[in-house]
Amino acid sequence: MDALQGQRMWWAFLASSMVTFFGGLFIILLWRTLKYLWTVCCHCKGKKKVKPGGGGGGQRAVGQREAEAVVSEVGWMTSVKDWAGVMISAQTLTGRVLVVLVFALSIGALVIYFTDSSKPIESCQHFDKDYWLQIDMAFNVFFLLYFGLRFIAANDKLWFWLEVNSVVDFFTVPPVFVSVYLNRSWLGLRFLRALRLIQFSEILQFLNILKTSNSIKLVNLCSIFISTWLTAAGFIHLVENSGDPWENFQNSQPLSYWECVYLLMVTMSTVGYGDVCAKTTLGRLFMVFFILGGLAMFASYVPEIIELIGNRKKYGGSYSAVNGRKHIVVCGHITLESVSNFLKDFLHKDRDDVNVEIVFLHNISPNLELEALFKRHFTQVEFYQGSVLNPHDLARVKIESADACLILANKYCADPDAEDASNIMRVISIKNYHPKIRIITQMLQYHNKAHLLNIPSWNWKEGDDAICLAELKLGFIAQSCLAQGLSTMLANLFSMRSYIKIEEDTWQKYYLEGVANEMYTEYLSSAFVGLSFPTICELCYVKLKLLLIAIEYKSDQRECSTLINPGNHVKMQEGTLGFFIASDAKEVKRALFYCKACHDDITDPKRIKKCGCKRTKKSAYKRMRLACCVACGGAEHGCSCMSDSVASNTEVLHRGFPFSPVSLYDNTTTLRSLEEEQQSALSPKKKQRNGGMRTSPTCSPKIIRHDPLLVPGHDQMETMDENIKKYDSTGMFHWCPSKDIEKVMLTRSEAAMTVLSGHVVVCIFGDVKSALIGLRNLVMPLRASNFHYHELKPIVFVGSLEYLKREWETLHNFPKVSILPGTPLSRADLRAVNINLCDMCVILSANQNNIDDASLQDKECILASLNIKSMQFDDSIGLLQANSQGFTPPGMDRSSPENSPVHGLVRQVSITTGANIPIITELVNDSNVQFLDQDDDDDPDTELYLTQPFACGTAFAVSVLDSLMSATYFNDNILTLIRTLVTGGATPELEGLLAEENALRGGYSTPQTLANRDRCRVAQLALYDGPFADLGDGGCYGDLFCKALKTYNMLCFGIYRLRDAHLGAPSQCTKRYVITNPPYNFELVPTDLIFCLMQFDHNAGQTRTNLSSHSTFCPSKKSPSAHSIPSSARPGRSRSRDLRDKQKRTVNDVNHSADKNWYTDEPENCFPRNTQSKHTSTHTANQINQFKSTSNIIQPIREVEEEP
Repeated sequence: MDALQGQRMWWAFLASSMVTFFGGLFIILLWRTLKYLWTVCCHCKGKKKVKPGGGGGGQRAVGQREAEAVVSEVGWMTSVKDWAGVMISAQTLTGRVLVVLVFALSIGALVIYFTDSSKPIESCQHFDKDYWLQIDMAFNVFFLLYFGLRFIAANDKLWFWLEVNSVVDFFTVPPVFVSVYLNRSWLGLRFLRALRLIQFSEILQFLNILKTSNSIKLVNLCSIFISTWLTAAGFIHLVENSGDPWENFQNSQPLSYWECVYLLMVTMSTVGYGDVCAKTTLGRLFMVFFILGGLAMFASYVPEIIELIGNRKKYGGSYSAVNGRKHIVVCGHITLESVSNFLKDFLHKDRDDVNVEIVFLHNISPNLELEALFKRHFTQVEFYQGSVLNPHDLARVKIESADACLILANKYCADPDAEDASNIMRVISIKNYHPKIRIITQMLQYHNKAHLLNIPSWNWKEGDDAICLAELKLGFIAQSCLAQGLSTMLANLFSMRSYIKIEEDTWQKYYLEGVANEMYTEYLSSAFVGLSFPTICELCYVKLKLLLIAIEYKSDQRECSTLINPGNHVKMQEGTLGFFIASDAKEVKRALFYCKACHDDITDPKRIKKCGCKRTKKSAYKRMRLACCVACGGAEHGCSCMSDSVASNTEVLHRGFPFSPVSLYDNTTTLRSLEEEQQSALSPKKKQRNGGMRTSPTCSPKIIRHDPLLVPGHDQMETMDENIKKYDSTGMFHWCPSKDIEKVMLTRSEAAMTVLSGHVVVCIFGDVKSALIGLRNLVMPLRASNFHYHELKPIVFVGSLEYLKREWETLHNFPKVSILPGTPLSRADLRAVNINLCDMCVILSANQNNIDDASLQDKECILASLNIKSMQFDDSIGLLQANSQGFTPPGMDRSSPENSPVHGLVRQVSITTGANIPIITELVNDSNVQFLDQDDDDDPDTELYLTQPFACGTAFAVSVLDSLMSATYFNDNILTLIRTLVTGGATPELEGLLAEENALRGGYSTPQTLANRDRCRVAQLALYDGPFADLGDGGCYGDLFCKALKTYNMLCFGIYRLRDAHLGAPSQCTKRYVITNPPYNFELVPTDLIFCLMQFDHNAGQTRTNLSSHSTFCPSKKSPSAHSIPSSARPGRSRSRDLRDKQKRTVNDVNHSADKNWYTDEPENCFPRNTQSKHTSTHTANQINQFKSTSNIIQPIREVEEEP
């Protein structure tokens, strides 16, 4: 307060603001009134001037000039208004800078007010001495200029004049100029600058800081609440420190600004402690009205603010990448089950140190159980809430720097196509954001994989993979039709399982020892360069205790392909990638570290570590000698297995060109002759036409031994077959012209008279509304071209005709497929298809995901399985007996019954109960496996892989395929190998063709397509009799492994053993279980069946073609490749042929009368059966023969004799 004059000048400051406000308001209203009157007058004058007749032209000219003048004036005003609007808008950089600057200066002016609030309300201040006043003056000059821009840009001047920001300027800008003029300051209404805080959210939006609706709403609420609070506190501070004017300002009380803030808060919250209160009349009157508004605002704003803060996404942050550590993004179907299964396999201890962080992205926050799971793995797992369809969320998880993105699918959804469509959209979104990211996605339906090929940036060569669950699931089941139990073994191989040690001698002990094995890849040591695959495979198994089953081979065109158990014609290259079966990743390192110089004398494979010696490249001669020495077991320098001619030829070869691997289909005779002259301890100087099998030195290469039952005209048949499309365009599958479904339909009577045997019965549950399973994926492996036509097992579908009609479009190009309309629960239908004589019964359901109750999802499959197992059969029905498939070792006389591989393995039709029928049942819910076997003691909480039905290969669940996601991430070659094994040879090229036509296309046989037939397939080898009978009774598995590999290039990798074989005593139980990769000294029993990878036999097809005769009585065979026994070994041959002729005539008459040919294929549908008898123990024979998979053994070897 001015001490000299003793009077207050507050009214001058207030008058300046009031005059400005009301003066401007008056001018605007006056302008509007005059403008309105002028418009009305002009309108009336215009009406009077309008008269009919002449003079109209001049008036129009005047009116036109006036209009042009108005237009030019409006144009000038509009341009100025547009310029001002651009200057204050946030659409341009200048406008954004100006808006942000005005807000910042307003906050600065508010801070100056907070500073001055500690001084008296009115005081003397000299402008040239008070720096705060100078700064405040500069701020207000800027505000004045900005006010002018806003006024020019405003469309409605009246509403602009009444805006909150304009009122703030009226009561804050003029008093500053008055302060300079009077050299005194009045705190006055400068607190109104706090109302500028309301624009805080707009400023943040201009700067792209606020983007979500919740954040904008939260900032709006907070800014309105705080600005109202501070403004009201400023008014109370003014009136309480000034007093009432009518009381001559005598009732004032000294209150600081912050005490007023405190007073307003306790007033709004209705607490009212009473320690601070208003004493002036103006203050109390203001508090009355403020309590009403403040209480309402406090009661509505504060809870909403708290709710918004509380509802902020707990997992809404951004991922911070760690240097030196990769991360992957997992999205899709994120649930407790899917995440726990994924983490259990991904972070398994058997892998090398997994230095990968897993980032889960899902649009739904995790429940408590899933949140607890994330917390248990907090060092390697993070969760963020969001969607991969939102680019902002993809940026939050740093998808551009992620090593891969994994998309999980809901395997139990009711609409598989919709689920696949969702995952495809996720792939499109991710690829659109970052085309180079590697994506591994799960797909439910095979036909939906074609849509991924439409994505331009989808590239399987760069690591993108689609794991089709239907394709692999049905492929696994199809392989079990060829070798029962294989589905369990393969599922265990790519799943990471910890070794569970069991001391007692039970079947679980041996099963779990095999379960601990997994599939790994590792580069082979340079010590293996130049050696053939069988040689390296034997060395790895015997020396390194590793099972090598395949390699990644680079052809001369530098194209990579995965070769499973290739023959001797493939030599190892530098840097070849090998596929191993081992118990952990550390063991596989031995193949990389192995050095002949350092590790040749080491007997303990654990001591094979990385050595420091310099490995010099061996010459071609030394590599060839090493290959021979490994084969014969001798030392490299003391071995005489390599002949002088081979040595000299090798030296010439070495001088002529450097030693390089031979192409898979290379027909060069130089290296082949060197390889074929390698000697073996088991069969010296043997060589083979197919792969690495050897022939007798006494044979001539120009004379090929055939069975004595060869029919004439073989050459003509082969020539004729060249013009027939028997395979698809890729040569990977058998093919036939499309057939109408009516031609393959059977009635019960027709099926019963067909006397089906050695076939595959597929029991399918489905109807018109059911989702398609994709039965093509089940049929394709059973129609692979590495089987000869006569080896194909007939397939009979039993189920709803309406459902099968929907699937038939993808099945009509496969031979030997028939349909029996009916239901799998009908025993009459099952008996009609001779289910007791089938090689495998597959039970599938398309209705599983339509039921909410998980326990009832598998009810149809379980009921069908129990129905079949409870069936009883008459022994008299089994008139048809089949020889088990086998082969003869080289040098042995095949006519000798004692040396015959089929010796003693006659198919005994001894299945009198359905419990002995080989069945594999598909399950959705793992816990339902307890209902399949009534005699097991599996606990409901037992994991699927530990249950007896799964261990025996009689149950399969799609959940076991979850492990493929992590396995594919760590090595995409694993998926390629698994797909090659189970699909029968499906390739990306074939998928492209199916995407175009959705059907296999037939093609003429060319050398290129026929070469695709030369690939391995899985089979089962019986030990009861045949060339390995001496090892079957107490022999070592390692000896069997080496003998099969050396003699037949046959790679053994597991055992299918009777469940009670370890007891030693005879047992009535015919169940078998799987033993994966047994150790070398594992003892064999005669009833064992050996899983093996066998080579393709080119000659078996020629013999079988000539042995075939057209007969629908025997459309299938028990022994797909059992060779014909010479007449000297078949005393009952004449009787068998008479019986077959009689049966053939009978069935031909039936077919002519019914006008039905359900196998509309080539004439070699079947071949005559030959029976052979041998007196064996009935019980032992039943145990051996109750599975027809024993017939899936190696074809007989066609030997090529050398000229002397």
